Amino acid sequence: MSLGLSLLAGVALDVALGEPRRRHPLVAFGRLANWLEAQFNGHGRGWRSHGVSAWCLAVLPLTALTWLLVQLPWVGDLLGIVALYAALGLRSLHEHALPVLDALRRGDLPAARDGVALVVSRDTSALDEGGVARAATETVLENGSDAVFAALFWFAVAGAPGVVLYRLSNTLDAMWGYRTPRFERFGWAAARIDDVLNFVPARLTALTYALLGQTRRALACWRRQAPQWDSPNAGPVMAAGAGALGVELGGAAIYHGEVHPRPALGEGAPAAAASIAGALSLLRRGVLLWLALILLGGWLHA
Repeated sequence: MSLGLSLLAGVALDVALGEPRRRHPLVAFGRLANWLEAQFNGHGRGWRSHGVSAWCLAVLPLTALTWLLVQLPWVGDLLGIVALYAALGLRSLHEHALPVLDALRRGDLPAARDGVALVVSRDTSALDEGGVARAATETVLENGSDAVFAALFWFAVAGAPGVVLYRLSNTLDAMWGYRTPRFERFGWAAARIDDVLNFVPARLTALTYALLGQTRRALACWRRQAPQWDSPNAGPVMAAGAGALGVELGGAAIYHGEVHPRPALGEGAPAAAASIAGALSLLRRGVLLWLALILLGGWLHA
């Protein structure tokens, strides 16, 4: 089966089924990650070398097994489709963002706060409508890169082994990649490896958002604002996405009871329900554009 057809099948499964409700493979992987962290980072005493060892034990055997299995006829094709389906979060992003959008449109601020609290780590209890819309728009733009475009990129580059390597690495970053006393040293490897794996996909995502929105403004925001952001990959994605939408994002947010100042992102109108809808539209159109380009590239190569 061609790469293009496998991509289409994996995306179609995600759109039709969403994330597996039971026995998601990443749930089992999360248990493995927790066990390894307990072994290598007991009481937060692990060093960077322990984090590297734990990352290798968690990711490399499963990636190698995937590579061996994809050599088998038919099994390899099926495994590729299933691996991409398990790695994608396109429908999941819609399922989490649309209830927030609908609640804002109804004027039901408590429901909107509850909905956005499921997908962001900041304190949402005191957010006004603009704050809720800002948080939801940011998570669609950023997770669109992490959970959709990066998975497509690594599948296109390296097939099932590539997408497995990426998704497992991204999961470990989400579990271990924190600058806290417990994970400052142990989680260093997970965070840096995820930064490396997302470097190219994040910039392709930012370019995609720019091309599909207010291009000149998006590129200007990317160039001016991205370097001010802590994350080397989230900065370009969210700055370009905010500029493409013509909306103001970023700004101070409360995390774990503390106010964290954050640079401004984008420019234009304050965030509102329409910003969430616009971000979801950028995401959908971006996926269609990537699929079309990958299919065209496969046809030309053939």
